[in-house]
Amino acid sequence: MLEGTLVNLRAPEMDDLDRNTAWINDREVTRFLSMRYEIARAAEEAWLRDLCSKPMAYDRVFFAIETKDGRHIGNTNLFNAQPEERKCELGIMIGDKSCWSKGYGTDALRVLLRFAFDEMNMNRVQLHVFAFNERAQAAYRKAGFVEEGRRREAIYTEGAYHDTVVMSVLRDEWRRDEDPRT
Repeated sequence: MLEGTLVNLRAPEMDDLDRNTAWINDREVTRFLSMRYEIARAAEEAWLRDLCSKPMAYDRVFFAIETKDGRHIGNTNLFNAQPEERKCELGIMIGDKSCWSKGYGTDALRVLLRFAFDEMNMNRVQLHVFAFNERAQAAYRKAGFVEEGRRREAIYTEGAYHDTVVMSVLRDEWRRDEDPRT
């Protein structure tokens, strides 16, 4: 288990299935994700069973996000890891809407970045976020990410084309933010 100030990151468990299925099928949650179709419980169960059946590895980093009192509120992962470039992409979802805008996402990001840089030896962590998801962009900035650019009209959702924002954080930038003495 990886410990933060507000949250802990732990390995996923089959007990997470009902929450994951509810979140993934809640349009208010998924409007900020690149998921547009509902997922059957059986499909989510097969995906989670596969995830839980194998140990985490360099190319398979996935954590459940729990509050300090043990309540599962979301998930986060690192994917598309490229060992030669020491970079990967990051994804996060706070599925429990009662936990939005309370600092849980930012804390989970900080814990995951510590793991990426200190344990996986990454140099760069990057992500894409919908331009209209200002709450997520604020959390990413608090965790040390900077905007690198935009992909114009890169997604079509809710009847319109929208930009995506490309953001990243480098190890040295993150270290300065984590320890202001450096």
